[in-house]
Amino acid sequence: MAEDPLAEARRALDRGEYGQVLRLLEPLQEERSPLTAAGAELRLLMATALMGQGRTDQAAACCRGLVRCRDATLRAQAKALLLVLEAPELRRPSNWSLTLPDLSGTTPLEGVGAGVSRRSRRRPEPPPPPPVGPTRAPVGFAVVVAVVLVLLAALLGGCMEVRTELRFEGPGRLQVSHQLRSDTGTGTPWQRRFVAALEGHAEGIPAPGPFRPSGGSGDQLVSTPVLPALEALGALAGSLEVAGRLSGVPLAAPVVVWEERNWLLGVRQHLRLELDLQALEAIPGLDLAVVLAPVRPAAVLRASPAAIAAAPAGDGGGRRLLWPLQPGQVNVLELRCWRWSGLGLGAAAVGLVLPLVLGLQAIRQRLGFGLPELPA
Repeated sequence: MAEDPLAEARRALDRGEYGQVLRLLEPLQEERSPLTAAGAELRLLMATALMGQGRTDQAAACCRGLVRCRDATLRAQAKALLLVLEAPELRRPSNWSLTLPDLSGTTPLEGVGAGVSRRSRRRPEPPPPPPVGPTRAPVGFAVVVAVVLVLLAALLGGCMEVRTELRFEGPGRLQVSHQLRSDTGTGTPWQRRFVAALEGHAEGIPAPGPFRPSGGSGDQLVSTPVLPALEALGALAGSLEVAGRLSGVPLAAPVVVWEERNWLLGVRQHLRLELDLQALEAIPGLDLAVVLAPVRPAAVLRASPAAIAAAPAGDGGGRRLLWPLQPGQVNVLELRCWRWSGLGLGAAAVGLVLPLVLGLQAIRQRLGFGLPELPA
């Protein structure tokens, strides 16, 4: 059995051979998705090697792709390492350094002590340097600093997770919901203002739709009833505009394109959603995503910059897809799916069975049985 290439990369990382680590791992990036545990572990090793080479920007970019990994432990390690890489650089006060005076104007000491013997003027040779082992990456110190930063972030504000779900309830019917989750167990100020605005209780902000809240303060769900498709998408666009307004970020209005064609037996639905988040900077602990249900992966025509992933089944059942949103970029989603119509299928079934019944009745009459008698 071939040896795991990650094991050889770990040994090279322990020896401080950062270039060798990158040469071993870079060809394996395409084979291992960052959403899996194996792909996340590979990219964490690459981020550590990039840190050792001083390429902190590339190491931070490598960690950003792991904040949505399915493995909770690796996801936490990536977020902690990203906090260290994106921490602001502190300036050192001037009184912490020793400044030597300018000796250019002093009298040179050439010729002084000319009578001293050459042996006395000869400086002693410096002692040999102490033996040291192979260079190791400062992983221990980085872990300690990351843990401290994570604890501070949890105490000051906590992590915020926002899930916007778009549920397809048959032809021409949609339901929109926003799930807000805070790791601190209590709602953040932005979360409380957002829920109040969706309910229509915020002064100066009209309600974007008939949203109704449920759940506790730390984990809240605000959703609309099942609405006509255009009305539900209007409520979705309005709620996203309210979220950007309350955040103080001048976000562009979302682009929502909806097309639906009825073919009697069902409808062909086409949705294009474009969210411009270029004005929103990446905030540690902020997790944004759109959930589609029930939708099959084959229905997704385009998802950028982040790929679609499978989401856990919800209360409504059916296949659910998760589309992570990337701050600082334009997020585009396009899908086309088919929805069967119960009324159309019933009409088609009646149209198929009726000729069969009439044919059997004609055969019955030819055999001399006549029309069936009505019950007395």
